[in-house]
Order: sequence, then C-alpha cells, then structure tokens
Amino acid sequence: MSGYETVLAGLEAELGLVRDLYTTLHRHPELSLEEQQTSRLVEEKLTSFGYDVTRIGGTGVVGVLTNGEGPTVLARADMDALPVTEATGLPYSSEVEGVMHACGHDVHVSTLLGAAKLMADGREGWSGTYVALFQPAEEIGAGSQAMVDDGLVTKVPRPDVALAQHVMPIAAGTLATTAGPVLSAGDSLKITVYGKGAHGSMPHMAVDPVVLASSIVLRLQTIVARETKPGDFAVVTVGALNAGTKSNIIPDRATLLLNIRTYDNQVRSAVLAAIERIVRGECVTAGSPQEPDFEYYDQFPLTSNDAAVTDKVTAAFTQHFDAGTVLQATPQTASEDFSRIPDAFGVPYTFWLLGGHDPEKYRAAVERGTVSQDVPGNHSPFFAPVLDPTLSLGVQAQVVAALSYLSRKP
Repeated sequence: MSGYETVLAGLEAELGLVRDLYTTLHRHPELSLEEQQTSRLVEEKLTSFGYDVTRIGGTGVVGVLTNGEGPTVLARADMDALPVTEATGLPYSSEVEGVMHACGHDVHVSTLLGAAKLMADGREGWSGTYVALFQPAEEIGAGSQAMVDDGLVTKVPRPDVALAQHVMPIAAGTLATTAGPVLSAGDSLKITVYGKGAHGSMPHMAVDPVVLASSIVLRLQTIVARETKPGDFAVVTVGALNAGTKSNIIPDRATLLLNIRTYDNQVRSAVLAAIERIVRGECVTAGSPQEPDFEYYDQFPLTSNDAAVTDKVTAAFTQHFDAGTVLQATPQTASEDFSRIPDAFGVPYTFWLLGGHDPEKYRAAVERGTVSQDVPGNHSPFFAPVLDPTLSLGVQAQVVAALSYLSRKP
C-alpha cells in the first residue's frame, strides 16, 4: 500500500472519535485565552496517541511525533470560540451562555486530532516529523504571537512547511485552494478626536467633535474610491462613532472605531497612512485644540499562500479526492493570525478552505442567487457546519497535505 492508503486505512474507524470530539467541543466553547478545558482535552488525546506534548503560549498545545528521517510538517488548528449566543437549535448546541463556536474552530481541533491519531497509527506509511499545533486566541489575533513570544521556535522542531485549513460556508464535500492572498490583512483602529465642550445653545463657544467626526467619516470614504488603484482591494469601515451624553451638551471628544482589510502590504500601508492624514487634516480644519489619538488593535497579518507549497498540496488533493472536490478558492475578506507561526520559523505555508454547508442547500442557494441571504456565514449565531462529510474530509485533507511531504514511496 502507498503511504496514503496505509495512514487513511483507519479513517472510518476513527470518525466516531472525531464526531464525539467535535460535539464535545461545540457544547463547551471557550473564549480567547480562556481555552483551559479545550487545551486539557487536546493534551490528553495527543498524549494517548503517543505524541510528545508541550504547553506553549498559555493555552497553546503542541504535539510532536518523530518517525525516522525526513521532512518536518507543522499542521495548525485554532481553538477559541466567540461571544455569540447560539441559535442553531442543534442537539449539541453550546451549553455556555453567550459563547459559541461560531467560526468552526471546533471543526479544526477535532479534524486535526483525527489526523494526528491516523498519523500515529499509520507510522509505517510515512517518515519524518509531524507537529500538531493547537493555537489559542485566533479571534483576537493574539494567540499565534503569544506562542511565538513563549519560545515556540526553540521548543519544537523547525518545520519545512506549515499547513492549516478553515471551515467556510461553502458546500460540504469540497476543498478550495489558491496561491497568493487567500485571507486579508486586518486592522482595527480606535481614533479619538478632541473638541471644546460647551452648552448646546452656544455652539460658537465650542469646537464640536461630533461635526468633526462626521466630516472624518465622509472623508474616509474617498480612500477606497479615490486613492486606491482600481483593481486593488481595500475596505475601510467605520463601525462605531461615539460622542456626547445629552442633547444640549456639546462634548469635548468623539471616538471612531475603524476596520481595515487589504490583500497587499503596500496597499495596507498606504491606506493606514491615508487614514491618519485625513484625520489630522480634518482636526486642523475644525480647529481641534489637541492632536488626535490613534490606537491600533486586533491586527491580523496577510495570509498569502506560497505558490510551490500550494501547488504540491493541491496536486495531492486532486489525485486523492474525487473529481469536483478541489476548487479554486476566492480570496476571503476575513483575516487570520496563522501566518505569524510559519513566518516566525521562516518557512512557507498554505492555508486552504474546507466546505461545511449542506451541499444540497448550498447548490439550491447558488441557483436562486441567495447565498448571502440563505447560507449563514462565520460568526453568525446560525453557523452550523454539517458533520458529514465535513469532518471526514477535514481529517483526510490534513493527512493528505502532510503526506505530500512525509509519505514514503510505495
């Protein structure tokens, strides 16, 4: 048998374990940096599979399985849930009030654990080192950096390649890959602008930060419309504008919360510079008595897949799975912090999409042109990947991708 056949021979027998892991995780979600129960479960399973297990970055867990000479492959899954109240009605719905696995990280953990079990049981089919990394706090963009800051690159073998997948609201039973940008860079920005407070009946004695902030909101729309080259991608969203407490009081400050997404680091730098320029300029125009404050947070790096790694993994997927399973991915405007891990090691990576929506319902929505209305997206309280074939395909994808580097010749 080939390495693929050897390792995947136990797939059907292990799918019950994977389903149990998934439903357990879904019932007991944990917020970013609070993944204690999840981490303990992961540690317990990896140890029972025969991995050398290390805690890194607080709740991060890494299992290492060395199996002779050969390359080292790192596969990553994120673990944290979201502050969302579940509305799926599933029999295994969240039992934690106000917290839900609304982004599929329970799929990621359970499928990587399933792959780790198959890799351990099928050691005669491959050679090298397999590193299964379970990362906390992806949702706030802090988990990968926490692991790096805690010495990740010195505590585990240096990989030759890094792999990751993410369940998305596309048809279950499909995978989607692409070279280059697959997820956008993301930046959140809090801006505070200052005015001069006064009575609402005496605007001539004030510098009105509400008017100032409103002017900024309108002017920011020109960054994408008039400063970004046609064909380049950028999103600048003002998600909140807060000022004042009472109708007859002109406040002394206003805050704006922005979200920025880009697929190119040069575009990203240009957009951020334009935001600061516009804000400063509007403050001068309004006669603001104080310089504005800029506070960047929840920043996510660009996820841009290495072409050679993506081609190799895509070829392995195409050879292993039935025709029509492997699709060309459309870059997503969502963001991830996975790439900080391979970047810290200085190694290439690929990140692919795993379909999770009921395939018949998805096809029907496509035919009606109602995908955005009828298919719940990530972070929705209705987000509910179907168990089959999502979990099976997710396990297989992790194994096939890893064995494209680790498999022995038949």
